[in-house]
Amino acid sequence: MFVITLRFLDKAKAPPLMDGHNAWIRRGFEDGIFLLVGSLQPNAGGAILAHGASLTAIEARVQDDPFVAEGVVRAEILEVVPGRTDERLAFLKA
Repeated sequence: MFVITLRFLDKAKAPPLMDGHNAWIRRGFEDGIFLLVGSLQPNAGGAILAHGASLTAIEARVQDDPFVAEGVVRAEILEVVPGRTDERLAFLKA
């Protein structure tokens, strides 16, 4: 499981890249990799919970985000090995 943070570096560059960034998020969900996407508060960027891919695959996917490629955000990928989960999240331990 991975927690990915996307912290703003240059918000002014974001507007023309927003459609591509949203398409990238949509692909993450369609591919079954992204479980949750949300905003870091207050207006600091975004966070993603991802599962079902290797670190190498996650790194490649993150580099495909137009926001990352164009320096709108700085990405950090944290790998988490779940030890305990609520039963609703037991699939994360697989």
